[in-house]
Amino acid sequence: MKAFLLAAGLGTRLRPLTDTLPKCLVPVKGEPLLGLWLNHLRQHGVTEVCINLHTGAPQVREFLRSRDWGLTLRLAEEAVLLGSAGTLAANRHWVEAEEYFGIFYADVLTNTNIGALRNFHRPFSPAATLGLYHVPDPARCGIADLNADGVVIGFVEKPQYPHGDLAFSGLMIAGPALLEALPQHVPADIGGQVLPKLVGRMRGIVLEDFVLDIGTLENYHRAQTHWPARVSTAGRRLASPQPPGNAEGKSI
Repeated sequence: MKAFLLAAGLGTRLRPLTDTLPKCLVPVKGEPLLGLWLNHLRQHGVTEVCINLHTGAPQVREFLRSRDWGLTLRLAEEAVLLGSAGTLAANRHWVEAEEYFGIFYADVLTNTNIGALRNFHRPFSPAATLGLYHVPDPARCGIADLNADGVVIGFVEKPQYPHGDLAFSGLMIAGPALLEALPQHVPADIGGQVLPKLVGRMRGIVLEDFVLDIGTLENYHRAQTHWPARVSTAGRRLASPQPPGNAEGKSI
């Protein structure tokens, strides 16, 4: 399976950590978030990953060259941030022929079984299958309403008056129909401008695994004590950095 790993965020709420380090490289128990994600995706059947870059792109490239990830990596550097939906639009040709593909936010710390999320999606082939989780602060999130069959019958980004606490986790499996809903303009956001248009054509599954948005210093410090997974080497470290190939066969 191919997957987008959205990693270009500025990380302004993580300052001073992100004054000198891209948000996707902040460490959790000694391992950068990006490394945890690439190892996790490989373990769950993802073979090709498109990573968007912006702030700190040279540092990210250096980190990626330091290991053999066992994945085909495609890097999409954005001189100007396109937004999550804009990144998909700019790289839609990479997944247009796929039956389904993953979209994952790199600032989410999780041990969710990506294979199970994919298997939940496949029999129904909706526009998207959203991983959802209960949050204490729904006004800060994209909130979904599900019917008894698991169909998303409502979605509002950061609602002023939330009707529930089931938030989009930043983990989804998408199909070609989602690409058709992408805005033509940039920057554009998945939660604000794409998912509301697909109400009735998406399914949701409530995740029982560990999910934590590493978007604030409070949550970052919480991750250091609550992250349940063992720290993995996330790919074999190389004696001397060797650039793995990206999806176009070029070095990164």
